[in-house]
Formats: sequence, C-alpha cells, structure tokens
Amino acid sequence: MRILDKNKIPYKINEYEYDESDLSAAAMAEKTLVEIHRIFKTLVLLGDKTGYLAACISGEQELDLKKLAKISGNKRVEMIHMKDLLKITGYMRGGCSPLGMKKTFPTYMGNSCLNFETIFISGGKRGMQIEVDPNSLIKILNIHVDNISINS
Repeated sequence: MRILDKNKIPYKINEYEYDESDLSAAAMAEKTLVEIHRIFKTLVLLGDKTGYLAACISGEQELDLKKLAKISGNKRVEMIHMKDLLKITGYMRGGCSPLGMKKTFPTYMGNSCLNFETIFISGGKRGMQIEVDPNSLIKILNIHVDNISINS
C-alpha cells in the first residue's frame, strides 16, 4: 500500500475472514460479495530463460503456461513450489500480491482486467484485498497486459 500511496494512486482496502482450508478466489468472492471476474490472483513462476516472473489472472480463469512462456520470452514456464513462495516473494500462499515483492519481477496480467474500472488484488496478507484501478497498477508496476488465460 505504501507503493500506491507514494504514487498517489487511490485504493480501497477490503478485509474479510479467511479460511485456511479454502484460500481460493471463489471463496474470497463469496465472502466479500465481489464478482470473481474482478478478483485477480497472483501466481509466481520460473521461466527457463528469464527467471522468476509473476502472472495476475482473474479468479475464475486458468493460466495458460504456453501463452505466458511465449509472451515472456521463455520456451517454458512453471509454477514455483509453494514451499518457496515466502522465500522468493516475501508473501505466503493466499496473500501474494504483485505489489511489494522482495524483488521486482516481470509481471503479466490477463487482459480481462481492462474490462473493469477497478479490480481486486491481494493486500499482501490473507484476508485483505486492495481495490484499485487496473490502469494505475499497470503503469506503476510496468505490467505487460495480454491474453494469458486458457479459453480467453
């Protein structure tokens, strides 16, 4: 949130009770009464040529690894192991955000984000989301927007 404040980007915080047994976007949508299409989950991957990268896709979508590999300049990309997430990003599963990772990784976002005035991303911890204008987020994080989901 400090990054958003520093860049004078307006946002809203949306807190909810999380359940350790279900950290899915669908569970978040149900608890927060936010449409799942507007909730963007952050996934961290390893590219065979470029190293670590992040992908943000709508909660109901599935990441297309082949599309992401091609767009990111890799021959292949793979999800990192859950046990490595905290060490690599500084975030735990269910609280990973494209904002404020330990290091800045190339970030790719599904183009469906452009269909909304605001989207929801993780606030960096479980039970907290940030509602923000996707165009502002794209600008400050230099996010590459493209079709990175299966069937989209």
